[in-house]
Amino acid sequence: MIALIATQVFCAAFYVVDSISDMTSGTASDPTWHLGVEGIAALTLCVAIALEMRYLGWLLRRKAHLEHSVSIASAAVHDVIESHFDGWKLTPAERDVAMLMVKGLSNVEIAQIRGSAEGTVKSQLNAVYRKSGTTGRGEFLSQIIDGMMG
Repeated sequence: MIALIATQVFCAAFYVVDSISDMTSGTASDPTWHLGVEGIAALTLCVAIALEMRYLGWLLRRKAHLEHSVSIASAAVHDVIESHFDGWKLTPAERDVAMLMVKGLSNVEIAQIRGSAEGTVKSQLNAVYRKSGTTGRGEFLSQIIDGMMG
């Protein structure tokens, strides 16, 4: 968008300078028609530039607002998940494994990240399921989501 605006500024400046040059030198074969077209082109480009700059400003403000909203929502989601973990009395290792699972990682990926065996991760997840009163990954995630909606 910035490149488009810059190109339009260049074109508008070209038309304005060319129009001034034509008016002062009198070289145009049909000065009225030629100057009119250049004037309309320059005016149209200037209006487009102003509208695009305004729209770009709005987009940047909207982006900042959305980033702020996502930050607040992310913190709230984290707080809800941590609240569940507190209620279930998960150990630090179980919390870590459960959080990685909530983020969508597989047991193999969790084991790689934690530098542990896949069997250890499965054992920790079984403890998480037992403490949360769930029977597996899907039910566990459903309980977390229900906690966010309720």
